[in-house]
Amino acid sequence: MAGQKSKRRSRKRRDGAAAPRAVSSQRREQRAQRELVAARQRRRARRTLGTEGQRPPSPFGGLPISELAIFAGGVALIVGLVQGGPAVLVGLVVCALGVMEITAREHFSGYRSHSALLAAIPAVAVEVGLVQALGTPRHRGLLLLVVVPVFAALFWLLRRRFLAARQARVARPPAP
Repeated sequence: MAGQKSKRRSRKRRDGAAAPRAVSSQRREQRAQRELVAARQRRRARRTLGTEGQRPPSPFGGLPISELAIFAGGVALIVGLVQGGPAVLVGLVVCALGVMEITAREHFSGYRSHSALLAAIPAVAVEVGLVQALGTPRHRGLLLLVVVPVFAALFWLLRRRFLAARQARVARPPAP
């Protein structure tokens, strides 16, 4: 028997100028939606700073105690600057306590990073303690030999803690 040739069927080639095959608008919308979600997830995966989710709740319930402390500290600071006296120091301390509460709550819950501010507060306290205990040194740069390593170590630890809290927040967001 002679070899039987298989016949190839030729496929119809589309004309380059012709419009592409019609795809249902529902499929196009679904594809666009999937691409939008994928783009959001890629942006979210690259982002490490900024806010994530809802602000953590205050430990004082619905009362804005920290915000009131910041306001009262600001008022006391202004009164102390105008009249003089210990009101300046009281205003600074009360304002700093309100700020530390808000920043620590946001930082340790993974909502927003405040590593530099939270590391600077103990570093400044160490500097003030050194000046009080030893007096002002001739070369103030010597204080940096102690303060900078304290700040750097605390910043590194606080940043690691924030990244762990952020990961927990993103992987397991709190229930509404």
